Amino acid sequence: MAIPLLEYAPKSQNQRVAGYEKPGEEKPRIYSTDNILSPSELDELIWAAYRQIFSEHQILKSTRQTFLESQLKYGQITVRDFIRGLATSDAFRRLNYEPNSNYRFVEMCVQRILGRDVYSEREKIAWSIVLATKGLEGFIDALVNSEEYLKNFGENTVPYQLRRILPQRAIGETPFNLKTPRYGPYHRAQLGFPQVIWQNQVRRFTPQEKQPKAGDPSLYLGMARQIPVSTNLPRISTQNLNYEALVPYRRR
Repeated sequence: MAIPLLEYAPKSQNQRVAGYEKPGEEKPRIYSTDNILSPSELDELIWAAYRQIFSEHQILKSTRQTFLESQLKYGQITVRDFIRGLATSDAFRRLNYEPNSNYRFVEMCVQRILGRDVYSEREKIAWSIVLATKGLEGFIDALVNSEEYLKNFGENTVPYQLRRILPQRAIGETPFNLKTPRYGPYHRAQLGFPQVIWQNQVRRFTPQEKQPKAGDPSLYLGMARQIPVSTNLPRISTQNLNYEALVPYRRR
């Protein structure tokens, strides 16, 4: 029996409100194959897709998907198919899916693929159910095939963060694709993790099946330690001893 999917209500976040910002650094650049005229612009679109899905600090030689790049350049797949291929690649699985919990992975994918933050914990749980029941590929397919994705980005536009300007604030929001999903082993070592805390008292747990039973010789030492030692014994001096009385009498 399949787990029923939860329903969640969208909240009034800033990306759902029409914006009146002036063009500037906070306004994202839109990359789409609808207005690409040269091969260099197509290369910029490909790298923009890598930055959005993998983020800048995960763009390595091992994360490149040359086969997908070739298909996109020759028009065999759309930008949406390219995004799906990046998010279901072995490199994305290894760097983002395996080291994180389902809830954190869902939050990261919603931010990078749909271009917004999760509405609530209920939405995070709902997408986590999709991930648990349909697997990674089914979860990514549900995102890129959703009505929200098709309405905002369509077939030919690279996803981007919708409206990074916070309302009634002068500073911008941190881009989703620049948030590290977790610290790597090298950076954790620089921060001093894992931290080893030594306790003053060492406690040992012995399972019940390994505890000594009645008659076990190991219990004798504990019994001996429980015998009270008297400190009121009389002192005996060598000057007060009668050695002749202690030696048995023998007839010659």
